[in-house]
Amino acid sequence: MKPPADWLRPDWPAPARVKALCTTRSGGRSRSPYDQLNLGTHVGDALGDVLDNRAVLQEVLGVRPVFLEQVHGTQVAMLTGNTLDGTQADACMVTQPGVACAIMVADCLPILLCDSSGTWAAAIHAGWRGLAGQGGVGVVESTLAAIQAFNRSPALSGIAQAAPEMIAWLGPCIGPARFEVGDEVRQAFVEATPAADGCFAAAKPGKWLADLPALARMRLRAAGVTALYGNDGSTPWCTVSNPSRFFSHRRDRVSGRQAACVWLD
Repeated sequence: MKPPADWLRPDWPAPARVKALCTTRSGGRSRSPYDQLNLGTHVGDALGDVLDNRAVLQEVLGVRPVFLEQVHGTQVAMLTGNTLDGTQADACMVTQPGVACAIMVADCLPILLCDSSGTWAAAIHAGWRGLAGQGGVGVVESTLAAIQAFNRSPALSGIAQAAPEMIAWLGPCIGPARFEVGDEVRQAFVEATPAADGCFAAAKPGKWLADLPALARMRLRAAGVTALYGNDGSTPWCTVSNPSRFFSHRRDRVSGRQAACVWLD
């Protein structure tokens, strides 16, 4: 089954066995305000419609997407064919075909990762809380630590160790012109990384406009991921600014969820 024309196909130099897609509102059966392809079972939509929508996604992918219970934390799940939907984590990775990492968002930033040899693929749910973490260790750092642990595994073939480059694609999220936050959000980033101050623009007393993609790029680069693609903070990537294409909780309050997916062929 072909995906709807407006779904996003990441433009990144991933190896051939790494497959990725990001859904939009198109292609499902949910009714307003969840129209059409809402993939979240926790937002008040009719369960039957959501399950039908998830079946559409699985048919397009050709493998089962695993839907996590995302809690704005830093837990990383290693997915297998036995991993159940509802596993609590905000990042996941796969090392074998058969299941897909699926990160649901409606303003938070989805990040897809792989290595240049196609040994593994991973996905991250990066809202500001998970991205900031504690003491500069958030969901990006936790995911890369899990990847590094896998790379050190005795069972891993030498080919992956000979091609260690990591590649990241950033999907749609709330844009820097629309993400107004309080002092506590800016402080959470700047205390750990003073240079993060450049990702915040003063909006009004006690309020800032935060550039979530730029904050994520900063964290990824600091962790050694320099091959970065996708969301550059411009308006076409903004979930709030594109209501016909993307769900947005900040814009609508009652909203569906799209998903960024990555898997191994």
